[in-house]
Amino acid sequence: MQIGFRNTNEVWASVLTQTLQHLGLTTAIICPGSRSTPLAVAFAQQTREVDVISILDERSATFFALGRAKATGLPTAIVCTSGTAGANFYPAVIEAKQTRVPLLLLTADRPPELRDCHSGQTIDQLKLYGNYPNWQTELAVPVADMGMLAYLRQTMVYAWERSLYPVAGPIHINIPFRDPLAPIPDANVETQNFASLQSQFNPEEFFAHVTKFSPPPHLPITPSLPLNDWQNSERGIIIAGVAQPQQQQEYCQAIAQLAQTLQFPVLAEGLSPVRNHANINPHIISTYDLILRNQQLAKQLTPEIVIQIGEMPTSPVLRNWLKTTAAKRWVIDSSDQNLDPLHGMTVHLRLNVEELVSKQKGKLSPSPYHPIAPQPHKMGTPSPPSSYLQLWHQVEAQVRTTVDHTFKEIDDLIESKIAWLLSQSLPPETPLFIANSMPVRDVEFFWQPNHSGIRPFFNRGANGIDGTLSTALGIAHRHQSSVMLTGDLALLHDTNGFLMRNKFVGHLTIVLVNNNGGGIFEMLPIAKFEPPFEEFFATPQDIDFAQLCACYGVEHELITSWKQLQTKLNPLPTSGIRVLELRTNRKLDTKWRQENLGRFAKF
Repeated sequence: MQIGFRNTNEVWASVLTQTLQHLGLTTAIICPGSRSTPLAVAFAQQTREVDVISILDERSATFFALGRAKATGLPTAIVCTSGTAGANFYPAVIEAKQTRVPLLLLTADRPPELRDCHSGQTIDQLKLYGNYPNWQTELAVPVADMGMLAYLRQTMVYAWERSLYPVAGPIHINIPFRDPLAPIPDANVETQNFASLQSQFNPEEFFAHVTKFSPPPHLPITPSLPLNDWQNSERGIIIAGVAQPQQQQEYCQAIAQLAQTLQFPVLAEGLSPVRNHANINPHIISTYDLILRNQQLAKQLTPEIVIQIGEMPTSPVLRNWLKTTAAKRWVIDSSDQNLDPLHGMTVHLRLNVEELVSKQKGKLSPSPYHPIAPQPHKMGTPSPPSSYLQLWHQVEAQVRTTVDHTFKEIDDLIESKIAWLLSQSLPPETPLFIANSMPVRDVEFFWQPNHSGIRPFFNRGANGIDGTLSTALGIAHRHQSSVMLTGDLALLHDTNGFLMRNKFVGHLTIVLVNNNGGGIFEMLPIAKFEPPFEEFFATPQDIDFAQLCACYGVEHELITSWKQLQTKLNPLPTSGIRVLELRTNRKLDTKWRQENLGRFAKF
């Protein structure tokens, strides 16, 4: 692609966007506006190399970009005009920071002389997102000078690197532009000097050293690994917490190897790929929340050692149980974040589980009781699991059997059964976006271990419902046919995401649980106070989703039986967006949970 030389803004934006393309940018989202014209034009000319998508709503657009970055592991660029447009990025910026997702936020702005003078569509955009970006800067006003173009190039290289290393996250670059914004000749530019710049600019030389960035090898600053503590205890557990790693098979394999080596049970959160790779890990405990509601069992299962991998699971039952133990605790995670919301005597090991297992080969003596490694090891005489591990397995088997039997006998459409059914019905390796509030909890309670390799995605950084549909569309775009599990309020909060239907490439099935309100609030003490509960907390919207979908040109189908739902989930279509609506009773769903969650582990 050629650099545009019709005016200073054009050459500036051309260098900026081409630098990103050389670095490996695959997707750019453009929100409409005037001040961002140079960037929009420059990106629009790169559609052969970069997937450039126009999205109207800035909040929706940023969550779509978040979804693309989650799916690809690469930074996604998003462009907006000046004024409040950039403020609409904020919720997704927070989510990207909390969940370590790389985003490049390019906010166009008016030049300094047009600020603080009521110029129109102008706000203070410097440090607009507070401390949430990994790095933030304002570029110089564009100048037609080789030295300044080199500054621009290297600033973008640094921004790309900071979005990925040492911890991935959002980058904010504020970009002022003077008129003319369109690619027309600039009367203020000296024609002779501009022609001289054009003659000396050699794109091949200028971009010769701009290449895809690979983070350097991870060199964790961490205490010595407590191998003796781990190996000398029979009462240890591994908690596989909330995680959406890029290489899910390798991640699950490392956890399985650690569990086999130590002979520890793996309490696997539903928002982790571990439950979906049960064939390589014989020590998975999926019903820990239900088990620990039995106080006698909770006491019997008290651990001495707790190894937490990644973020803590959602379950408050598990968290409260851990608070009551005097167990030694370690957190394995390569980030610089504090991942212990319980504020215990915790040691953070600043490396990921794959690195830990790789570094400790030969130092740990794996037990051959459940061989899971791809290549057989030369091992000694098999040793049986500890009585502690056996107890976990015994209780898991009983509770899992009870849960499965219970749901098999339920013919009525109840909310809790949906997550359980999805775990058995989706095609292998399906990307599944799980909305916040009750869906994530039902997945944790009931998601059945399987061998399907289903890929769970979610926004659990700030746990909000904003951007739910847009994020799911971003994940599904140019990906395998995908599914989203959501409640009605989370979907309604982001229906502008449907505006992307004509730009979206791929397929997304939305499994909509319509209980006409916020079901999670029914689980809270405020539900007993009426008024104001129904109006101010449950907030029913009384929406006809068939009509809503028709407005956006989205396929809709009302599901009235479990068999019908299963038929629609496997196989999945390959293109388009569709909503499969299940209408449930919010009050009855809550009553069912209250009556059953504590009963599954009573035997």
